Amino acid sequence: MVADTLEIGIAFASEQGKRESNDDFAAMREGEGNARMVAAAIADGVSGPGGRYAAETVVRGFLDGLLSEPPTLGVERAAARVLSAMNRWVYAQARQDASLKDMATTFSALILRGRRAHLVHVGDTRIYRLRAERVECLTLDHTRNHPDMRHVLYRAIGLEETLRADYSQHELRPHDRFLLCSDGVHASLSDTQVSAILAERAAPQAAARRLVEASIEAGSRDNVTALVLDVLAMPAAERFDLEAAVAGLPIQELPKVGEVIDGFRLVEIVSDGRYSRLFRAEDSQVKREVILKFPHPRVAAEAAYRRAFVREAWVASQVRSPFVGEVIELPAGRQTRLYSVMPYYAGTTLEQRLTQTRPVSLEEGVRIGIALGKAVYALNRRNIIHRDIKPENVLITDSDEVRLVDLGVARLPGLEDDPGDAIPGTPSYMAPELFAGQAGDERSDVYALGVTLFRTFSGGQYPYGEIEAFSHPRFSKRAPLARYRSDLPAWLDGLLARAVSVDPAARHGDAMELALELERDLAHGPRVIAQRLSLYERDPLRFWQVVAGLLALALLISLAQ
Repeated sequence: MVADTLEIGIAFASEQGKRESNDDFAAMREGEGNARMVAAAIADGVSGPGGRYAAETVVRGFLDGLLSEPPTLGVERAAARVLSAMNRWVYAQARQDASLKDMATTFSALILRGRRAHLVHVGDTRIYRLRAERVECLTLDHTRNHPDMRHVLYRAIGLEETLRADYSQHELRPHDRFLLCSDGVHASLSDTQVSAILAERAAPQAAARRLVEASIEAGSRDNVTALVLDVLAMPAAERFDLEAAVAGLPIQELPKVGEVIDGFRLVEIVSDGRYSRLFRAEDSQVKREVILKFPHPRVAAEAAYRRAFVREAWVASQVRSPFVGEVIELPAGRQTRLYSVMPYYAGTTLEQRLTQTRPVSLEEGVRIGIALGKAVYALNRRNIIHRDIKPENVLITDSDEVRLVDLGVARLPGLEDDPGDAIPGTPSYMAPELFAGQAGDERSDVYALGVTLFRTFSGGQYPYGEIEAFSHPRFSKRAPLARYRSDLPAWLDGLLARAVSVDPAARHGDAMELALELERDLAHGPRVIAQRLSLYERDPLRFWQVVAGLLALALLISLAQ
């Protein structure tokens, strides 16, 4: 069944059994919005009185923490970050509080988002899936592989200071049924018995209760807990999990100067491109100047560009940085058509700055580079890859602020299954590995930043020459910065050479490393000017043309005599 969002049915049952206390704990949480996330987790505490405390704290902490992480981070990275923090906490508490000595807990979590299921697991709690009347255990017990030691865990939350948890992801299908259970269930019931109960397709509450009762009847001497989750409906395959509510708004004919749209009076056209038109506008409700970006009507027929337009607004709303262009979120109900709203930054683009006769000084260029490095890092740390860093997408305001804009082709590896995109970056700024079909990552953004800074200091030149669309560049010899600017220090050329290395591993690890290196070298680096290169080093072709011309002239003179 297809629906606008993921729909589930879920319930659990838990019994103390023959134990003195119930050290199992299970819970679930649901996120809000179109990118809905459902997370369920189960834990079985071990080692005395601290077991239950560890189980409940880890489950609650994990679910709360997971839903508070930025969606762009992706499930795997977000889950690893939160669970590692919980592991450190349990490990520390068990060594600081004598009453909690050696406490630990097993842990299994099922996270559903969009059309995928993500599993995080450590210990011997289990996750099963019933699909087409076939039950499959999706987790592996972390217990000793010996008949007499199968109850001994070698991995659990709190056992070690560093956590090693299993992660996997699976495609969801309608009518999938999942079971999360403690070892009190799976140690008492065979897979055949578990399968038979799940296949009865009773409601989740009835199925969970039936599994718990069957385990006790089978002689379980442990706590017994079962959580059953049914997938009732899923979002359509083509629906973007990350689309905000504005995705359903209509695309209308482009407005004109003077029109009033939802309380915004359009003052002037800022730019008019193939796929969008930007207006400077006055917001009559909040009394401020803004930029409104309207998609061209032709975008309605091209799904990739509509997605890119919606994604740009959504991604920008996830990042809060003084170096990244903002998107203003409007109150519910105000917006009647598809467009995005941004603050109006009075100023110019970096590309326009490069056309001025006055070259960019070392101090000015380094200031721009540090700001851009922080902007790119603010995106990358949230698992957002910009993919189109270039001077045209850098704003320099009248107050000398630097803003990186245009996130329309950003890649979100944590949310998107398909790394490809119908809209490429700009060829002259694309790292060599992108031409080989790779999707782009932090180091390809570093490369584009390096090209941008090379153009900034060189007066608009490219380190490997300008690359035309649909061409296959060779990335042979890089042009030295001294060819265009002999007044800049040698360390700057070395820094840019590293940033635009053909080998991704040779570049800076991330944009912040580049920014910090710029900052350090400006403050402490030598101000030695790069030695003026000879004509042969600067332009070998011109050198040989001059030599050939001189030889030809000498030959003509000798013949004339």
